[in-house]
Amino acid sequence: MSQSELAQRAGLARTTVTRMETLAKGDMSVSALVRLLEAAGYHLKLEKHGHVRTLEVILAEQRQDGGS
Repeated sequence: MSQSELAQRAGLARTTVTRMETLAKGDMSVSALVRLLEAAGYHLKLEKHGHVRTLEVILAEQRQDGGS
């Protein structure tokens, strides 16, 4: 996906995407990052350091084991 296409999907300027790719200091806001990730088909998920198992992982394990 091109910078222009990603920027358009995220509702950002292409120059914002360019600056983020080059890691220009002070140019990356959390809201812009989330919008870019969503436009590219990703979801940002934060976890507490050292916390390995999420609710999603536990539920998936239970489904895999037949719910027991």
